[in-house]
Amino acid sequence: MKIKEIIVVEGKNDTQKLQRFFDCDTIETQGTHLSQNTLKLIQEVQKKRGIIIFTDPDSPGEKIRQTINSKIDGCKNAFIDKEKARTSKKVGVEHASKEELEKSLSHLLTYTTDIKESLQWHEFLELGLSGKTDSSKKRRKLEAYLHIGKSNAKTLFKRLNMMQCTQKECFEILEEKDEGNCNAITDERNP
Repeated sequence: MKIKEIIVVEGKNDTQKLQRFFDCDTIETQGTHLSQNTLKLIQEVQKKRGIIIFTDPDSPGEKIRQTINSKIDGCKNAFIDKEKARTSKKVGVEHASKEELEKSLSHLLTYTTDIKESLQWHEFLELGLSGKTDSSKKRRKLEAYLHIGKSNAKTLFKRLNMMQCTQKECFEILEEKDEGNCNAITDERNP
């Protein structure tokens, strides 16, 4: 499978893992400290080929993702569940299976500053996604269903708006008995 965009990863092991299964190019951040040169490179590549940010599902990975998204508009983001990318001691993209990597790369979320809110904060609260005893469980169900990575309430609210999910769509997902796939919702939002 050929991937047009350049994938931003944290290190060489991530690059090797992805290139084992996909025809792709990567930029390695070499950890959480993003140099100005690396950010400039990512910015230039975004203009020409596009960027997919695929960092580890941990705090340092999220920090890198947030830094890039805050400085470079329009980057696509791939998320992987922490439980699907871990060994007994480590967590990271390099530890995921081919199937999980494919799922992550087929459910991309594009960050942009030019999006109208599809979900208001009061609607988010009405869904019970913050401030309730089962809020965390509900957030995990939405995250798994939409393949958008684990997050706190504020980050989930932002990601749901980026996907243009409405209160009704979120309610329907939360009411589903099984945790099936939501391709109908995500496919129409991802180019």
